[in-house]
Amino acid sequence: MAEAFAASGDRVAIHCRASVRAAEELRDALPGAGHVVVLADLADPDAVRTMVDQAADALDGLDVLVNNAGVFTPHPIFDTSYEDWQRQWRATLDTNLVGAANVIWCAARYMRERGGRIVNVSSRGAFRGEPGQVAYGASKAGLNSLTQSLAVALAPYGIAVAAVAPGFVETDMVSEHLRSDRADEIRAQSPFRRVAQPAEVAAAVHWLASPQAEWASGTIIDLNGASYLRT
Repeated sequence: MAEAFAASGDRVAIHCRASVRAAEELRDALPGAGHVVVLADLADPDAVRTMVDQAADALDGLDVLVNNAGVFTPHPIFDTSYEDWQRQWRATLDTNLVGAANVIWCAARYMRERGGRIVNVSSRGAFRGEPGQVAYGASKAGLNSLTQSLAVALAPYGIAVAAVAPGFVETDMVSEHLRSDRADEIRAQSPFRRVAQPAEVAAAVHWLASPQAEWASGTIIDLNGASYLRT
């Protein structure tokens, strides 16, 4: 996603929590100049506010926010202790839903007078369900509702809010699954018999952030290679 925006001439703030070296390597490889790395644990509201302020200061304001951070950890209900169940739910919701909401609250204040675009990265799991990662599925369903509520709330300020809902994408988050004995089954979920590439998701996000996409505000775009269909 950062590459897609930078290739269009935008300056990009890349958020990370702990992978500072990887974020800096990405920043340095992007075309153009003025890109920055900002750090925050999205489960920490104060850190979120500082991170957004730093990004806005470095970029002379904010035009686009992409909420792409997420955690996806197993916690099957009968194989997880009650104490760990609590920890998993708190950690997942604090990053995937509450963290995203806090980033939006902070970023919207920079967009209020100039308009902007907010794109949330949801998941096929919000619709299909995530039996082994139930907090993840619930967090993404909540993110969809947040997207649609804020699409209405922020439209009078020229701020469009939309989401993409990918299935499996070949990223670090799912690399373990794609190396496991489930890899063939995962790819077979789509009739294309593969998983998405990050650039395919980035293309949809980039369009939703464009001036031409204002009328798509409130939309949740499925990006799952026909592995899950809904009406």
